[in-house]
Amino acid sequence: MEPQLSIIEAGPQRRRIATLRRDGGGPCVVWLGGFRSDMRATKAEALDRWAAGAGRALLRFDYSGHGESGGDFADGTIGAWSEDALAAIEAFAGERPVFVGSSMGGWIALLIALELKRRRSPQAPSGLVLIAPAVDFTEALMWPQLPEEARRAIETRGVWLRPSDYSPEPYPITRRLFEEGRKHLLLDAPIEPGCPVHILQGMRDPDVPWRHALTIVEHLPADAVTLSLVKDGDHRLSREQDVAMLIRAVAAMVENL
Repeated sequence: MEPQLSIIEAGPQRRRIATLRRDGGGPCVVWLGGFRSDMRATKAEALDRWAAGAGRALLRFDYSGHGESGGDFADGTIGAWSEDALAAIEAFAGERPVFVGSSMGGWIALLIALELKRRRSPQAPSGLVLIAPAVDFTEALMWPQLPEEARRAIETRGVWLRPSDYSPEPYPITRRLFEEGRKHLLLDAPIEPGCPVHILQGMRDPDVPWRHALTIVEHLPADAVTLSLVKDGDHRLSREQDVAMLIRAVAAMVENL
């Protein structure tokens, strides 16, 4: 059976969020994609094929301004995209899901895990698999690397069009993304998600350096964290062997619960 496409609403602005849900045994695996990625990208599709073969439930969605969801990418923030993810999880994920967060999705996965834990929600995750988690990326990774002219454009005009390595079209980086992102920083305190965490990180990642993953590990509980470093791995970790490693990590997380 093919996954079912649904549209839900998120946030006070009632953003329209597209979701793909595959029925199956639990716990549901929830895919949280990266900055400007979408729910039909390589790793998400590979997870769906695994879920179909293993009879597992899987939930994918697009943040507002991404993929098949409504809204303008330039209006997005970490807080808004976290609201989108939370709305999809509350609608479809069921109890004790496993979150799989890629890049920015790793930051959002941790933010949602902490919020659901605070609420004592039955939908608090039972495990996290994070791929090159870009925790605090607006402040810790992106802003320091911007050229001076980009910073001036963001500060004075409120937006800079950034050339992309993954698309022929530049994309907007807004002042609001940075200002709102500061409300959600995690690396200034211990992070207690309340579940096991497995991080997969390429050591040739130009966007999220592998030492950033070490910093995240230092903030997580010592007895429930695994870090797998891929010496020749890049940011995407989308090669056949990388995807196979991801599937093994997710399957092990689900089966060991």
